[in-house]
Amino acid sequence: MDRVAIAPFILTIICTTVVPLRADDTPAMERIIISPDGAGFVHAESGTPFVPWGVNYGHDGRLMEDFWEDEWNILEEDFREIAGMGGNVVRVHLQFCKFMNSPTEPNERAFELLARLMQLGEETGLYLDITGLASYRPSDRCAWFDELAEQDRWAAQAIFWKTVARTCKDSPALFCYDLINEPLSPGGPREDWYSGNLFGGLDFLQFIAKDPAGRTRGEIATAWIDMLTAAIREEDPTGLVTVGMLPWVTDWKHLSGFIPEDVAPHLDFLSVHIYPKTEIPEEAMQSLTICDIGKPVVIEETFPLSCSVEQFHEFVLSSHGIADGWVFHYDGETPEEIDALEAAGELTIAKSIWRSGLRALVELREELTMLPAPRGE
Repeated sequence: MDRVAIAPFILTIICTTVVPLRADDTPAMERIIISPDGAGFVHAESGTPFVPWGVNYGHDGRLMEDFWEDEWNILEEDFREIAGMGGNVVRVHLQFCKFMNSPTEPNERAFELLARLMQLGEETGLYLDITGLASYRPSDRCAWFDELAEQDRWAAQAIFWKTVARTCKDSPALFCYDLINEPLSPGGPREDWYSGNLFGGLDFLQFIAKDPAGRTRGEIATAWIDMLTAAIREEDPTGLVTVGMLPWVTDWKHLSGFIPEDVAPHLDFLSVHIYPKTEIPEEAMQSLTICDIGKPVVIEETFPLSCSVEQFHEFVLSSHGIADGWVFHYDGETPEEIDALEAAGELTIAKSIWRSGLRALVELREELTMLPAPRGE
């Protein structure tokens, strides 16, 4: 499950041929594309390998739209901290109802800020994983959107994505368009678009349909992906498209209805969210292995939430043979800033977990750049 912007809990490998990215000494950015052999990512002009290594973005438990209008300096400081920790990718989550005034009218100011965010990515050397259609906080949802019939809802989502692509297509800081976070394809009729399972007051799961209407879950998923991808392609013919998928899990198998082998032909690469569990140590690698079907794979969310630090490090290192990128979590503090809390006697369990994940971001990068190149290179 997604853990962006959750204060109580809770962060992909930097390109092996570049120095750590910092705002004051940032190499010229190149657009990222799939490598010619289809096994990973490369810089479009130079052809050098690119391994995503970064964080899901939040700040002090807040969603980005909560503060970016009036406190842009926070974004600037945070992006420089992320780059300073060795990150090269930031996954940002766009709240649909902050970007759309109606089913057909984009919010111009929100897209101006998105363009400014792309510029900040260029200034700091950070690539952006643009994740859209978020409706995480129930109080932020717009009634008009949830009252739409399925095809009208999809059409509004397509306009959102077409406008995002128009805004981002010319920036070399674009890593990818992630259509939605943790979508669900329904197995039967339902009343609501959302899961109803709140984590820290947020619902990270969203259904793409409420009634199968004789379709299989896979048919719904691929039709939805194709429609939104077509909207993006009208503006950006080459930007990478993915979906932030829930993993295969021991008890529920493919709970989401988005099965890797079914959706892979419709995406440029696979993104999966995996949080290793102490009580089921083999599950994380099994879930990742199911995604190893011939396209690049990014572990778009991972963190030591349900396992020890040692188990987490083991999973990330073991995943190198399949995964082509890793994205952790960040909430506005570096390990050193959390160290200061400990020195002041103010370290909480939640902050300790954050520090463990952030230390992994820094430390594992050094270890993984020493390993052989990912498969296919």
